Formats: sequence, structure tokens, C-alpha cells
Amino acid sequence: MVKLADTYGSGPYAERLEGSNPSLPTMIKTQIKHRWGMRKKHPSRHAVERSSERDFFRVIPLGGMEEVGRNMTVFEYGKDIVILDMGMQFPEEDMPGIDYIIPDSRYLQGKEKNIRGVILSHGHLDHIGAVPHLLPRLGWPTVYASRMTLALVKKRLEEAHLLRFFKFHEIKSPDEKISFGNINVSFFASTHSIMDSLGTIIQTPVANIIHPGDWKYDLNPVQGEATNFSSLSKWNQSATPSILMAEAIGSTKEGHQISEREIYNNIKQIIEDAPGRVIIATFSSMVERVAWIVKIAEEIGKKVALDGYSMKINIGLAKQLGYVKFEDNTLIDVKRINDYPDNKIVVICTGAQGEDRAVLMRIANGEYRTIQLKKTDTIIFSSSVIPGNERSIQRLKDNLYRKCDNVIHKEIMDVHGGGHGLIEDIKRLIREVKPKYFIPVYANHYLLREAAKIAVSIGFPAQNIFIPDNGSVIEITRQGVKFAGKKIPIEYVFVDGLGVGDIKEVVLRDRQMLAEDGIFVLIVTVDSQTGKMTGSPDIISRGFVYLRESQELLKDARHIIKKTIEDATAKMHPINFAYVKDILRDQVGRFLFQKTNRRPMVLPVIIKV
Repeated sequence: MVKLADTYGSGPYAERLEGSNPSLPTMIKTQIKHRWGMRKKHPSRHAVERSSERDFFRVIPLGGMEEVGRNMTVFEYGKDIVILDMGMQFPEEDMPGIDYIIPDSRYLQGKEKNIRGVILSHGHLDHIGAVPHLLPRLGWPTVYASRMTLALVKKRLEEAHLLRFFKFHEIKSPDEKISFGNINVSFFASTHSIMDSLGTIIQTPVANIIHPGDWKYDLNPVQGEATNFSSLSKWNQSATPSILMAEAIGSTKEGHQISEREIYNNIKQIIEDAPGRVIIATFSSMVERVAWIVKIAEEIGKKVALDGYSMKINIGLAKQLGYVKFEDNTLIDVKRINDYPDNKIVVICTGAQGEDRAVLMRIANGEYRTIQLKKTDTIIFSSSVIPGNERSIQRLKDNLYRKCDNVIHKEIMDVHGGGHGLIEDIKRLIREVKPKYFIPVYANHYLLREAAKIAVSIGFPAQNIFIPDNGSVIEITRQGVKFAGKKIPIEYVFVDGLGVGDIKEVVLRDRQMLAEDGIFVLIVTVDSQTGKMTGSPDIISRGFVYLRESQELLKDARHIIKKTIEDATAKMHPINFAYVKDILRDQVGRFLFQKTNRRPMVLPVIIKV
């Protein structure tokens, strides 16, 4: 029998005929041949029909959906991949020794050639901090970002000795449009707490993603125009509906985010009225705020000293790029502040998060040579509290309150506004953008849920809201949006010193055990022939008990050690010392728990003679 595939090509109709009974009525065969022939004659029409069935767009968050930080999202259409952000996350309290955490990029292994570009929304570390680790793993794809963001990334890569590999494209205007294969990307200015922030519009034939990055409304800015996202509503079209992916960190806080103009007026008043020195602690990334604080001081004849490594670096970069301008004699070295009257000095420094060795903490602890606090000094915390730093900041405030009469923070005066939209801002954003679908992002799960409630409260259809986890696969087709059945496996990738990803959960558990109950090391010498212990075992305790005050415990422990070894080796020839170690670890561990109700890590060391 002649195969129909030879005559009509391959396809479902040919396959159906090839295995058919020869007695199949001629009419049916003729119909099938005719239909397959029509497909051959009009391939474009059928190709559209077939491709639409598999014409889908995937959105896969690799980080940032169940925490604050390590933001990274993959947008995949066919074989084209665009990545938005590569951020880091600071470690939590149960992660001793970890420097920070980066996104799990295993999903992209084997797909490096499909990565058309990496877009960075802005220069905060939770959006760019993982760049030195992930770009090399992904074959150094080209990075697209604004000028200030690129400057911060270059500095980070320079410190990692990787700058020579960096490929980048500067987005010079928010109106710029870039084609990444079948994915087109355009941008818009997004208001945040760092300059040069960009929102991203990711366009495909099936949907348009609107992603403001980290955002807020500022309806009364110190410079520039008021925030207006209403022009984004044009992206919600019948053929290509829009999907708003909006960061939701402020979804539990009432009202609107405070305007930068109000913060400006309050800080200006404090600087003008201060009886002595003014010390302002803020984030080093808040270049615009630092710039207008310097300008205020300059206008009223005060000198400004900047301190903190990242503060000096960021302001230096901004000045090189022409983003900040002030007289050269306005800035002085912090070592010269005692050359001027106290009421003529403003210090802008890092350390508002209570970091141990940051400038403000050293000032508070009396460990800063140049600045010894006085009652007449005024301290301003022009910053918010990063989750996890609450205790450190509280201790820092207590120390400062003991030494100064004028400590000002956002709990008592509006000297800081966050970079994130609050409940009323989220409502306004949804009303202005008018998306068909809403995906809250970049926050803990409960905050994503709260953002969904906010949307529903203003009439947004609940069935059009999707709340992802890290590793969720959101599939978008012409038929709509849905979650794929299976998630991408996502794990913590820990950075510890020079090690990246080599610290696993078992290592963290060991560190937690050491931190909680300490370590108990026993060193014994054993005759390899008889199994008898020679001499008394040496015991080392760190973080468990103070040996000089625990002589009775040590005496009993040595007795347990001796008995355990003798019992384990009595009828063992040859002696399995690995087994003896396990028995020793178990028996001594039980004994110590019975005596102290603590479980130190027990490490037996056997020296064979």
C-alpha cells in the first residue's frame, strides 16, 4: 500500500489513513484527501489555527514572590526569553553566617541561548544584587537599564573583577522600544525611592504585561512631574489584554504614600532650627534626597559631610553623571567638622538599619573618632525599617536617646516616605491602568493576598487575579490566563563568603544547632587491637557549658564514654571504628540531654594506637 504521507506529507489526516482498513469507503478517503490537500494549498490559514493552540506566553517568578527581595521574573514566549531583575535577599534570623540569598536559576540551564536580554528596573540591591553571580551562569546576556542603574551595576561588577565581561545597553529615554525576538519591550518612568527607576511593558501577540517595578505615587514631587500611570490603560486591548504585575509591599498600610515635598519641608525646617549639628541617616541609594539635603544646607550656609562607603560611592557616581550639582566648598571631609561651629554642620551617613559597623551605630556606641555625640545634636532617621532589622534599630534608637535630646524618626514626624504604594495608591493604580488581569508581586504571600483583596474591594473581578509563588508557571494564551499544573522547583541559593550555592539546609541546621546548644567534642585514644581506651578522654566545650564550673558533668561524661567504648568493642574483631563513633555520639548525646535538657552537637574523635 502506498503511504499517504508520501503523497500528502505527514499530519493527522495522513496518519489516520495509513493505518486504516483497505475497505474504508472511497468517499471517506476522498474527503480526507481533499481536506489534507486544502491544508497543503492554504498552509497559512491552518498554520494560524494550529499555532494558536500552542501560542502561549509563560511568566515564571524565580524569586520575590514569597519574601521581600531576590526579585527575578522570567518571561518566555516560544524560544524567546526576557528576564526582569536579578536581585538578592538579606538572610533571615535562622540563617547564621549567610551573607545573602540569590534566585534559583536552574530553570534557565540549557536555555542560555534563548535569553534575549536582562532588564533591570532600578538600582536597589533586591533588584540588581545577584547580577555578579547570575550573569556568568547564564552566559553573559546583554543587560538593559537606565544610566544610574547601569552605573551601580558596573561598580558592583568592578568590585567582583567581572566588569570586562559586561554587555549592556543604556535606556536613554522611557519612550525607547526594544525588540527581543517575538517579544517587544517598551518602558515608562516609574516613581520610586531611587532615581532612574523604569517600569516595563512586555508585549507579545497574546498579552501585554505592565510591570512598574517598585513604585509609588508622588503627586507633589520636589522635582519633575507628578506620577501619572493613566496612559498605561491603552495597553488593555481586545486582542491583547493587559496584565498588571504590581509590587504589593504596602498592601496592609492605610492611605496614600506621603509626598516627597512634605518630607522636604519637614527636614528643611529641622535643619534651619537645629541648635547644633544635624546628623541624618538615610539609605545610600536615595540620591535625590541626599542631593536636596545638600542643597538646603548650601542655601543656609551650612557645610555637609558625607560618610559611609556606599553613600560616598553613590553620590560620587550621581555627580559624575550630572544628576546632582552643588558647590565644591559645600562638601567637607568628615574629619574637618570640628573646624566649624556646631550649628553650621550637617552630616549625612549610612547606618539607619542598625548595622553593626555602619557609621550611625559607631557614632551611637562612641566608637567614632570624629563625632562624639552632644545633647544639642539632632539625629534624623530618614528611612523606613527593613523587615528583620527591627531589634537592631530599636537598640540603636535607645542608645541615641540616651545621648541626644533631639532624635527624630517617622514615628513622630514625617521625615521619610517609603518607595512603595499603600492601599489607596494600589486602588488608584488599578483604576488608572485598567488592566484585564492583576498579578500582585514582589512581597510576602500574605501581602500578595491583601493586594488581591484591595483589587476586589473596588470591583475588580476575583477570577482575573492570580497570586503566584516562587516557581509558579503562569500560562497566558488567547483563551486567557491560568496556572500550569506543576511548579518549577525553587530552592534558596546561599552566598557565604566566596561560596555560592554550596551551603545547603544540612549546613544551616548544623549552624543553628551550634548557635542554640553549642558543641561538645570528645577526644579518646583507643588501642586498635584490644579496643580498650588508653588514658582519660579530652573534652572540649564551646557554647554548651563552662568546663571549670561543670566538673561533675565532665566526670560522669568520661565514665559514659569509657563504658560505651568497652561495650561496643567487646566482641568486635576487627573493630569498626565508624560504628563506635556513631554509638559514642548517640550515647553521649542522650546523657547530656538528660543532664541539661540541651542538645549540643557531639563530635567524637577517636585516635587509634
